[in-house]
Amino acid sequence: MGSKHHSKLSAAGLLISLGIVFGDIGTSPLYVLNAVIGQKAITQDLILGSLSAIFWTLTFQTTIKYVLLTLRADNNGEGGILSLYALVRRQAKWLVIPAMIGASTLLADGIITPPISVTSAIEGLKIIQFDFKIDQYIVPIVIVIMVLLFIVQQYGTEIVGKFFGPVMLLWFTSLGALGIYNLGFDFTVLKAINPVYAIKFISGFPGGFWLLGSIFLCTTGAEALYSDLGHCGRKNIQISWILVKTSLILNYFGQGAWLISHKVGTADPFMHGIAPFYAVVPQSLLIPEIVIATMATIIASQALITGSYTLINEAIRLNIWPKIKVIYPTIQRGQVYIPSINWLLCFGCIGVVLFFKESSKMEGAYGLAITLTMMMTTILLGYYLRTIKVNIIAVILITVTFMTIELSFLVANMEKLPNGGYVTIIISFVIWMTMWMWFSARKIKNRYIEFISLDKYLPMIKELAEDTSVPKYATNLVYLTSANIPNQIENKIIYSILNKQPKRADTYWFVHVDVVDDPHTREYKVKELEKGLIFKIDFKLGFRVAPQINLFFRKVVEDLAKDGDVDIISRYRSLKAHKVTGDFRFVVIERILNYDFKLKAYEQFIMSGYSILKHSSLSEEKAFGLDTSMVTTEKVPLISPKAQDIDLLRVD
Repeated sequence: MGSKHHSKLSAAGLLISLGIVFGDIGTSPLYVLNAVIGQKAITQDLILGSLSAIFWTLTFQTTIKYVLLTLRADNNGEGGILSLYALVRRQAKWLVIPAMIGASTLLADGIITPPISVTSAIEGLKIIQFDFKIDQYIVPIVIVIMVLLFIVQQYGTEIVGKFFGPVMLLWFTSLGALGIYNLGFDFTVLKAINPVYAIKFISGFPGGFWLLGSIFLCTTGAEALYSDLGHCGRKNIQISWILVKTSLILNYFGQGAWLISHKVGTADPFMHGIAPFYAVVPQSLLIPEIVIATMATIIASQALITGSYTLINEAIRLNIWPKIKVIYPTIQRGQVYIPSINWLLCFGCIGVVLFFKESSKMEGAYGLAITLTMMMTTILLGYYLRTIKVNIIAVILITVTFMTIELSFLVANMEKLPNGGYVTIIISFVIWMTMWMWFSARKIKNRYIEFISLDKYLPMIKELAEDTSVPKYATNLVYLTSANIPNQIENKIIYSILNKQPKRADTYWFVHVDVVDDPHTREYKVKELEKGLIFKIDFKLGFRVAPQINLFFRKVVEDLAKDGDVDIISRYRSLKAHKVTGDFRFVVIERILNYDFKLKAYEQFIMSGYSILKHSSLSEEKAFGLDTSMVTTEKVPLISPKAQDIDLLRVD
């Protein structure tokens, strides 16, 4: 799914786009008109107004903003709000805030999308006459599907991925066909393409403006569409969107035509609370359509789950999320599996199903958070358009237009707060706080790092290496350093080598890892600071590359040994004779906040939160992919108090 050749325009690429990108937006006909109509009486004004609003929302938000504009903001082929942030973060420091808000609201809505989609599909069973009451089985069926879906994640989506495209092609074909079939009931619905109906609906229809919260559900998948840019490529997404949008519009208009001609709403006893989507399906095709709809919603959920892993993985690399275990189940680029996030999402989705029970109640919670994501994308997009030298007037016009549309949706969606919208807002806030604490604590800690010139200490390290009165600590001693400048080093590292316990070694290595804005970079530079004795290695890794420092470091050392720049054979006589590779010892220095040091109250709060997060996150050595049997962790105080600063009275 993540391999490079799919990003070129091709039949396979188009099919894969259908399977991965459009699941979320493609399953919205299951519940959008249901949410709009609710308990209202069916009138021509209601149907034409809502269809017009749906048509123009899809045109402005999805087609113009995402498919035509935002997809251009690709970070070396990768998309999504954090890739966009990586492109513009040099423009202004505060842009990290919209990036965090956007990422946290996107993740929170990811907990409601699978339940609402799958439940809407399974609720189609209500229309079939069974000998028993089917309603009581809907929630258990949905939960079983959810659990199975999350269990499958650890094996990678490659196997099931091959079916995604064909199933979604079948789904969109069925959407279009059902739409055309039902348009025959009343062709007047086609008038809804005229935007005047949408304007009259929003401004004149009783409660029309507030119905925008339900209308908005038709475009909620647009943000996920941008996140999947890396899997499919811009051209494939843009071309396949033509088929997707046509199918969606036909289906919405078909549902509208049926509703106008039958004058039956969901509140009508004839409908038994069944969504218009299933009401328009001919009786003989009901079971096949329920099966296809269920498969389509599972695929939509799958794409969202995978998107959540990618988002968290990027957040870890951009230092806005605690370091947690990330697994790469297949060799395909960009495919990750994060166990802790998988099970959190799983319990979140099950919780949503048990809490709301029906898709119509989930609609109340759905969409509010994603409006915030879209607004944050608009802010970042405005900055991006400036970096590529788009005319300032055009940038202002684009930003103001989409901000106005999204603010209207946000205000209309506010009505959802008491009806379950608070659920996603609380989840978003918890995720945002986690990001903010982790990010701010790193900033506070970095304030107290003291860098010193390494040149001054090179003679002392050289003397130590030759001093046989000091027991040898390791053949190769490796320190991870955060110094960007080649000739600088943290004073704590020098303290560790010379003072704490003098560490004699045959070769000293200082390794620095720089996470860069280009997602897939894998580069390194080596500087020899003292011939054959002291080396500084600088890795430049993209924010989507797994930091397997153990492997990368070994590769660099082997390359240097081949070129004769370093001798990696053990210096112990008995081992040297047999050409055994020398031992390597990594030293990780962990800076901890000392309790006697006074920070401001706000910083104290941030650092307390950080220490809780640190306990539940991966240790530095695991996060960097080091072999833990070869690592020593040294804890040092964040700020070392100086003896001369302490008041002590000597009494003789």
